[in-house]
Amino acid sequence: MRSHTGNLWDMKGTWIAMTTTLVTAMSLAGSAGAQERIAPARRIPIPTDVSPQLQAMAANPPPADFNTWPTTVEGWVARQRASEASGARTAAEMAGRLNVAISSRVLGGVTVFDVVPQTVAPENRNRLLLHLHPGCYVVGGGSAATVEAVLMAGLGHFRVVSIDYRMPPTAYFPAALDDAVTVWKEALKSHDASQMAVFGSSAGGALTLAMVLRAKQLGLPLPAAIAPGTPMADLTGVGDSLATNALIDNVLVSREGFCEPAARFYANGHDLSDPLLSPVYGDFSGFPPAILTTGTRDLLLSGTARVHRRLRAAGVEAQLQVFEAMSHAQYLRDDQVPETREAFREISAFFDRHLAR
Repeated sequence: MRSHTGNLWDMKGTWIAMTTTLVTAMSLAGSAGAQERIAPARRIPIPTDVSPQLQAMAANPPPADFNTWPTTVEGWVARQRASEASGARTAAEMAGRLNVAISSRVLGGVTVFDVVPQTVAPENRNRLLLHLHPGCYVVGGGSAATVEAVLMAGLGHFRVVSIDYRMPPTAYFPAALDDAVTVWKEALKSHDASQMAVFGSSAGGALTLAMVLRAKQLGLPLPAAIAPGTPMADLTGVGDSLATNALIDNVLVSREGFCEPAARFYANGHDLSDPLLSPVYGDFSGFPPAILTTGTRDLLLSGTARVHRRLRAAGVEAQLQVFEAMSHAQYLRDDQVPETREAFREISAFFDRHLAR
């Protein structure tokens, strides 16, 4: 039996996820095994109970080239440069609107960006946040790495250090993780662990979890709180939403998209089930309190939910915020979207409850 999965827009702008086969949907459903369900074609309307800005985001079609990626080192480098240029513009625009200053320096041999709001909240004067950027481990570096840090600094009024970790083809796993741990060690020289938190989304969310796992292994003090947003917590292909949200998420789109080969490029042949690459399989006992963020259309919704449940099973205080109609990490797209401000307000409040002053 052969099948094809595709998608289209109807005349009213409603997203339709289509499944067509050489046999009828009824016979497909009857022949599906106990471990599989066949979903018929269905319409996915744009929700009316989210902000107009998020409605517009949800209405966007996936990128036409979502399932194409470089096949040469030169191609990956070109993709990185394009991503950095676009992200740098976004970071600069957000920083201007949110009154945030960005400067770079080297800390422990690692390039970092100091991201500082014009006004640091009084309760945050002795606090410091470390940030790990998204980008599927391969893109989003340079000043583009600061987009999420700008949002946190500008909306939460924290000082943030954003880590411009090494990426392929310059360096492969565990280079990014090593850089995160190095900066954490350096930060411990000037701040008590109780005054610091670590956060990041997508690959940055996975690196946040992996950094804590590695810090545990090394016997280092752990941060007072973490905020892994929609983390790439499982690179092995496990997760219900990888199927249920395929072609509905208009950012990652599907496992056949850019992010999975990019992560494999970073892993460089290493076992993808290693908890330092797929932290959902790690030991979360003793972890700091965590707040996780995802959306109902996020391809990584299941991975985020699984991390949340495993943290809870380990006795860790963990909060999960899920936004209606939001695809992968869309809370990072625009500082003017109400749901973005709500997401960072929740994270800031969580950090405030858990960080020493």
